[in-house]
Amino acid sequence: MIRTKRKINKQRGSRSNGGGCTKKRRGAGNKGGKGKAGMGKQHWTWTVIHDPDHFGKHGFKRPQKMIKKISTVNLSYLEEQSDKLIAQGKASKEGDAIVIDVTELGYDKVLAKGKITKAYKISAPQFSASAIEKIEELGGEAILL
Repeated sequence: MIRTKRKINKQRGSRSNGGGCTKKRRGAGNKGGKGKAGMGKQHWTWTVIHDPDHFGKHGFKRPQKMIKKISTVNLSYLEEQSDKLIAQGKASKEGDAIVIDVTELGYDKVLAKGKITKAYKISAPQFSASAIEKIEELGGEAILL
């Protein structure tokens, strides 16, 4: 049955608010701790029922030296920066095509986000399949290192 009035409203004016002797519900010592205190002691039953995986180690973490972090670059970025890169000498023009070595810029993989309007000869260790498609569509070339 759902209470229509909160119990505290019913207990207004009573000394103990339905808790028996006032000493029993008095200080913080009767709370049993704050938060998750006592999970392995006085609140053990609660722990077993509601949070059985609370104690112990679970799973494993891969060593960071085993995880290869790949830095990627999008075709849209290369399109925007191509003029600057040519001016800085990090890219060059070969006929109609712009030649870019992505490893010199500090990237490992070329992704296909964005549109390109010029032909590019891009050399990189990795390409996404859609990036190769986009590059070759305009007569460019994707060179795997």
